[in-house]
Amino acid sequence: MGLERVVVFLLTLLVLNACKSTKTITGGEVDTRISTRRIIENHYANTSEFKTLSGRVKIDYSDGDKNQGVSVSFRMEKDKVIWISAPLGMVKAHITPERVSFYNKLQNEYFDGDFSYLSDLLGTELDFNKVQNLLLGNAVFDLREERYASVTNQEGYELKPKKARELFKILFLLEPKNFKIASQQIAQPEENRLLEAKYTYQDISGRILPDEIQILALQNKDQTNIELDFRNLELNRSLNFPYKIPKGFDQIILK
Repeated sequence: MGLERVVVFLLTLLVLNACKSTKTITGGEVDTRISTRRIIENHYANTSEFKTLSGRVKIDYSDGDKNQGVSVSFRMEKDKVIWISAPLGMVKAHITPERVSFYNKLQNEYFDGDFSYLSDLLGTELDFNKVQNLLLGNAVFDLREERYASVTNQEGYELKPKKARELFKILFLLEPKNFKIASQQIAQPEENRLLEAKYTYQDISGRILPDEIQILALQNKDQTNIELDFRNLELNRSLNFPYKIPKGFDQIILK
């Protein structure tokens, strides 16, 4: 996985971590009597509302063969665009509800297409809403669209679909303080694929956003680990999202 793939991977599994002076939110008592319906209602009642989000993200990546670290600039306008830029603009990515696009000046190549690229990277069908949910610590699938069973444990509230999906196994763990996602796991046993994201949270101007994330992606015997750290986070600034694919670059064609 080259630097551009690490950057695009980040767009699907981003952690939002502000300045280190902000204390991580922990604790919260587990209510053993709470209903599944109320757990789900509380999850969506605690969705963070904002217009824009910006900052810097430190990415540490390891696949067993090599380790790589990079710090990138990140900007987001909720429901509209996700933008990221590596140092000196060597790699830029631009995602909207309609398109996924990035270019890499190190290899003189670019991709401009639909969400099949991200879906292929992670082994699960993605769209803009799913990417945004992963960014913000929300359940990647809408918990209100099917019936779930819940189990309480010391860490929080565990949710599984009552009706098993044909190709996927899904598991959500919600933390008890704000009912945000503590971890979410998507497995494809027949394809030997597993994707897991674990979150911690912080309060930024009254909004509950992720503080750290640990990502594990397994495919057959290959394992990828990514740790993400967001710094100097700011909300609701006026932002622009400059992006233009340089002339003469080779297009990446999906097979």
